[in-house]
Amino acid sequence: MKAVALTRYLPIADPESLFDATLPVPAARGRDLLVRVQAISVNPVDTKQRAPSAKVETEPRVLGWDAAGTVEAVGPEATLFKAGDEVYYAGDITRPGCYSEFHLVDERIVGRKPRSLDFADAAAIPLTAITAWEAFFDRMKIDFNGAQQGASLLIIGGAGGVGSIAIQLARLARLTVIATASRPQSVEWVRALGANHVVDHRKPLRPQMEQLGFPLVDYIANFNDTDFYWDAMGDLIKPQGTVCTIVGNRAPLPQDGVRAKSATHCWELMFTRSRFKTADMIEQHSLLERVSELIDAGRIRGTRRETLSPISAANLRAAHAKIESGTMIGKLVLSGWS
Repeated sequence: MKAVALTRYLPIADPESLFDATLPVPAARGRDLLVRVQAISVNPVDTKQRAPSAKVETEPRVLGWDAAGTVEAVGPEATLFKAGDEVYYAGDITRPGCYSEFHLVDERIVGRKPRSLDFADAAAIPLTAITAWEAFFDRMKIDFNGAQQGASLLIIGGAGGVGSIAIQLARLARLTVIATASRPQSVEWVRALGANHVVDHRKPLRPQMEQLGFPLVDYIANFNDTDFYWDAMGDLIKPQGTVCTIVGNRAPLPQDGVRAKSATHCWELMFTRSRFKTADMIEQHSLLERVSELIDAGRIRGTRRETLSPISAANLRAAHAKIESGTMIGKLVLSGWS
């Protein structure tokens, strides 16, 4: 099968950082699905996994954790899907990724592709939808049905992939959403997705929040740099409020700000369930099924902004470079094989 792989961890400008490869087609076992991949999307986790280091792989390593395609075969213990089903998923970071024509994934973290989306649009959804959904409804204990209606939520990184889905989910939960964005096109994007207010993350947040009438907020979801915004989050969170972060910290995080307010700080990592094979791993299947329903009902819109075709090493190197530039709005998708 065609694939894009690496053996050395190199700067993305190096042609060997990602290369075209031919690899054996894997066989489905246990609860695995063998998926014929039609489209993939690229996320910051891809670039972090590829970050330059001295490590050398003895066999080609395939990255990629966002895909949509068609089930080719199922393992003997699989019961949720059958050959021919159209699916979408984010996968498992402990297994080979989806930069390949055929890909194995445990059915418990797979959902049926939204009927109203093509494969390219569907591939843009899973990782970000799982991250935002788990952050809000599992980690922060926000009620999807609106029990916290009107509560204030600051989303840092509103125009990124996770932020683009998170704004929409927060509005469905009837929260008042303040999203960060800095450029005219990203401000326009987050407003179109439903943000009630927008603040510029390149400027101090407190004066802007006070001007909007939100000197303190009930919830903060930071989908960007944890270290950079840590002090501001401690300053802006309400007493007994909740902060959720998804990007690992580089330095120790002083706790005085959140501790003084008895605020909750939680982490969200969408790979936790698959990595540790948690007892509730199938919740990601249920979550993706629910997201499909919301998309098909017109309650959530797609977040694809750019598409490259075909899926190839050259196009994936371009996609990684775009992600590393920090200028992405929404999601970047690669579709089809040459």
